[in-house]
Amino acid sequence: MKINISGKNLEITDSLRNQVNKKVSKLGRYFGDNVEAQVTMSVEGYRHIIEVTIPFDGIVVRGEESTDDMYASIDKVLDILERQIRKHRTRLERKIKKGAFKNDTPLFSPDVPFEEGELPKIVRTERFAIKPMDVEEATMQMELLGHSFFVFANAGSEEVNVVYKRKDGNYGLIEPEFM
Repeated sequence: MKINISGKNLEITDSLRNQVNKKVSKLGRYFGDNVEAQVTMSVEGYRHIIEVTIPFDGIVVRGEESTDDMYASIDKVLDILERQIRKHRTRLERKIKKGAFKNDTPLFSPDVPFEEGELPKIVRTERFAIKPMDVEEATMQMELLGHSFFVFANAGSEEVNVVYKRKDGNYGLIEPEFM
């Protein structure tokens, strides 16, 4: 597994780099050698934030954690990623065994705050390939990314759909209806 480490408002020391390589490389047993993990560490005030994104075969596993200590954040984000992988293991096994690395763009947008009285505007546009999948796979992908919604091409209807997480813990599906 190849690990790319970057920092924002933080100098990546050898000690931090070694700790990240040691911890993230343990996930290599799930993915294989041709998978690339992107690790971003940043400091915002007292918060030490780490984000790990692992794209493979059209699926993206992503975890983010912040604490007041970077080493604690590293440990916690790895626990999150391993929990996600174990939870979705049976569905992921056929993907992981293929070992194909296709997508190097994370499918997420940052929360962009805006000042009161100012209308929100589009400040970032992301483009990504939409692969046909069933609703169950789209729900799994949304959970792996840690998002509250996921846009996908429905393999059954061949139309763009949105699956989202409801406040009651269930899921919703938005299907287009053309008039």
